[in-house]
Amino acid sequence: MLKQVFVVLLLAAAVPSAYSADVEAGKRVFQKCASCHKVGPNARSGFGPQLNGIVGRRAGSAPDYAYSKAIKNSGVVWTEENLAAFVRDTDDVVPGNKMRFWGISNEKQIADLLAYLSTLR
Repeated sequence: MLKQVFVVLLLAAAVPSAYSADVEAGKRVFQKCASCHKVGPNARSGFGPQLNGIVGRRAGSAPDYAYSKAIKNSGVVWTEENLAAFVRDTDDVVPGNKMRFWGISNEKQIADLLAYLSTLR
């Protein structure tokens, strides 16, 4: 657990703050996520948890999704920094999670995606 927290803090230091985030561009980046995750007024968890209100939410807390033990026990709160690190490499943030995603390495795209996710309540 301590190692996970250290990795999250280390990766969080690289949050894409140098970019002017674009919500509309983030909506387009979200298409990489949309096959597993849903958003919007009628979003429900399916193959992945719904992502409304993800920023500030405790990992593993959407009531209608069966999370891995790794996510449920991670203690992670999805701050923008933690989400950015997770989007870069899910296993670096929560080893053993069941999300299979190649990650996004483009910092501008990450900043845009986070700007978009931050608008969803």
